[in-house]
This record gives sequence, C-alpha cells and structure tokens, in this order.
Amino acid sequence: VGSVLSGYGWYLLLAAVAVYLLVQKVSRGLAARPGGRPGAAEAAEEPDVVVRRQEALAAARLRMQEELNAQAEKYKEKQRQLEEERRRQKIAMWESMQEGKSYKGNLKLNQQEAESGASASAVPKSKPNKKPLRGGGYNPLSGEGGGTCSWRPGRRGPSAGG
Repeated sequence: VGSVLSGYGWYLLLAAVAVYLLVQKVSRGLAARPGGRPGAAEAAEEPDVVVRRQEALAAARLRMQEELNAQAEKYKEKQRQLEEERRRQKIAMWESMQEGKSYKGNLKLNQQEAESGASASAVPKSKPNKKPLRGGGYNPLSGEGGGTCSWRPGRRGPSAGG
C-alpha cells in the first residue's frame, strides 16, 4: 500500500479533487432548478394560472383575427370602388365612341382629373432640355468622329495556343 501511495499519490489526490469539484457543480445545478428535478416546473404551476394564461392567449388571438378581418374588409371595399371606377370609365368611353368622338382623348381627360384629384399637392416635374452626348454625325462603324480609339483587326496567322 505504501509503494502505491508513494508512486501514484499525487495522481490520486488530483483525481479526488476533480471528483469533489464535479460533485459540487452537479449539486448546484440540481439545486438551481425549481423542485430539484426535471419536470417539476410544470407540476408546480397551479391550474388556475394555466387556465388564465390560456384564456389571455385566446383573447389576444381573437383580437388579432378581428383586426385582420377589418383590414380585409377595407381592402375589399377599396377594390370594389376601383372596379366601379373602371366600369364607369369603360361606359364613358363606349358612349363617346358611339357619339363619334375620340375615346382616347376622353380617357386621358378622365385620367388627368383623377390624378389631379388624387395628388393635388404634387407638382409635375418638367424635364430639363439636355444636349445629346454625341454629335449628330457620330457613327461607330465608320471610324469617323469616334475620338482616339479605333478598332483594328487582329494579326493574321495561326493561333498562339496549343
């Protein structure tokens, strides 16, 4: 026994300390859990708390569903109004065509009225007059007026690759 302790004493001491620290860590982990065992948290809750939480969740879902239904109704109403406006425009176009008038001009007037009514605050932007990037005599195939760059054919002969 003395020879084993003298030969492996330090190793046995370090192993004992490691086992002690491991046991302490595991016991702290179990003590940190409510109830000291897995699944104790679910069992510790009272049934009335669970019922109240489920009722609150169901009420929140119902509220969100009602909001979604209201948004869907608004969208459907807006689509109905747009469809009615399109139908009225088609009827007006058909009537003007029957009278012999230009229906395209009438359609443009209707669209301008709708745009002016929808965006009264928007100011139409006019495009500034821009000069062209190249002169009128530019032709990329002729080689004239293209500046310093010009295309030249490659050297004739066999290819360099092998």
